Amino acid sequence: MSDESYTGDFSGDEFEPDWDLPIQLTLTAKGVIHALFANARQVHTGWESCIDPALVVFELVTEDGGGNQCRLVEQEFETDDGDSWHDWSVELKLGKTYIVGHWQITLDGGFADWDWCGEESGKAFEKACVLLGKRVRRGLGVEDAPMEAPPPSAHRH
Repeated sequence: MSDESYTGDFSGDEFEPDWDLPIQLTLTAKGVIHALFANARQVHTGWESCIDPALVVFELVTEDGGGNQCRLVEQEFETDDGDSWHDWSVELKLGKTYIVGHWQITLDGGFADWDWCGEESGKAFEKACVLLGKRVRRGLGVEDAPMEAPPPSAHRH
């Protein structure tokens, strides 16, 4: 090993690229699904959105100005069997491809499951927004408890 080591300044242009220099990545739908939607109940790709605007109860959208888009959507629907569901969807539109993850629970599901679906879809949305150069800041929301649901049981520790 040589005793000669560089002790110069690393702050020059030759050592640091311009921060606005575009970086190119090769992404696949499979890679995005693995990284963002690993714990979703259902994932799929498509050429158009699977979100039905008539079912939407909440939506948060961000775009990058180049046609790419990320949406966090909550929708409620009823199946042919008469079951009512709540669906948290993260829809990522990259170019012409839609990549979607769904977290779903029945409307009469437990609060812990509702919270889990909301948290996991929110985390996926945060991560997906990074692909569009956006950051998500969390806020607080207040909801009324569904009247049909029993109150949580009280336990003393």
